[in-house]
Amino acid sequence: MTPRRSPAGRRRQPVGLALAGGGFLGAAYELGVLTALDEAVDGLDLNGLDSYVGVSAGAFIAAGLANGKTPQHMVRLFIDDSDPALDPAAMLQPSASLWWKALGAAPRVARLALQSAVISGRRGLSASLWEALEKIARTLPAGVLDASAAERTLRQLFAAEHGSDDFRRLPSRLRIVATDIDTGQPVEFGARGFDDVPISRAVIASSAVPGIFAPVRIGQRYFVDGALNKTLHASVALNEGVKLLFCINPLVPFNSGAATRPGVIAKAGLTVILSQSIRTAIRSRMTTGLEKYSSTHPDARLIVLEPRSSDTELFFTGIFTVSARRRVCELAYQQTRLDLLERFAELNTLLEPHGMGLNRMVLTDPHLSLFDRQVRAPSVRRGRLGAATDDLRLTLNDLERRLRLARARLGWAAARRAA
Repeated sequence: MTPRRSPAGRRRQPVGLALAGGGFLGAAYELGVLTALDEAVDGLDLNGLDSYVGVSAGAFIAAGLANGKTPQHMVRLFIDDSDPALDPAAMLQPSASLWWKALGAAPRVARLALQSAVISGRRGLSASLWEALEKIARTLPAGVLDASAAERTLRQLFAAEHGSDDFRRLPSRLRIVATDIDTGQPVEFGARGFDDVPISRAVIASSAVPGIFAPVRIGQRYFVDGALNKTLHASVALNEGVKLLFCINPLVPFNSGAATRPGVIAKAGLTVILSQSIRTAIRSRMTTGLEKYSSTHPDARLIVLEPRSSDTELFFTGIFTVSARRRVCELAYQQTRLDLLERFAELNTLLEPHGMGLNRMVLTDPHLSLFDRQVRAPSVRRGRLGAATDDLRLTLNDLERRLRLARARLGWAAARRAA
């Protein structure tokens, strides 16, 4: 990888971004974090990095950044629900074809199950029942949701405004990681030999959570969620020569310390138990990987950003309403600002060799927030006048934010010149 030049013309070491998965909740969290980084790290261009690595939900955001979409733009598209096609309810449609296929096979399997029960009846009712259930389970569909609507939406999104759905036409390296379900091995879409696959198709493959979505066929192979092997796949960027890597992982196990009552997770229901189990496995695996990088890539530096494990609101929030997605995104934005301020000296030491630095004026500005709480997202139900009014208010709100950030950056630049 050839290092790019800094604004001053000096060649700098490659900088990259690795984004983990986490579904729509994880995407909302990552967008909040990225917006905070974009505003608070002077010298950082999130649309001009050398390498992007995305897994599952992180694949969608990484592809958007590599295509020139700013974090703020994606917040407007995804979080504010100004584009109904990106609403989770619109993108998660039942897979009718798979269910019809399963129902068509049901009579034959029921007959085989009955035959099995009769033949093995002498072994006892319990054994017969389990054999019958095993045969019935084989008729269940490979997935319950259809991702074709999401794929069409992403294809249009990536190709809009001078973007591309072709890995080979991007100015930066983009790697979308998925898992070959037949071999269990990860595949890096965008790498040589896998760069002719449409980016939108690769994102859908990387996001195909087993049991929720059917394996995605690409060529003669079938792929599922890229997180099955690793959480971040940060090594993909490090192996390509990245020396500073921003890593965002939205999923950590919930633990509020002494305040956690025994049984608070166990008694919360199946979905919460599964969520905690997945988060625990993901975070444990990520910890192991990060520890290895210090020896396998000793000259590289990683900046890892995650939620706090005690964050009750983030852990128990749903994602099927605009208000919930806004809440998660705003929480991630404000928490990241606080974390960056608390780690100010440590992070500046890592950023300065790459021509970057944290802007204290931005981080301490109490008026900065992602959303104007008095403004609702534009809605056709409010009529043209109401939507136009909201558009104007959103535009004015964005303009005010940009002016505040511009003043802060001018102050940062002046301080650097004086130093």
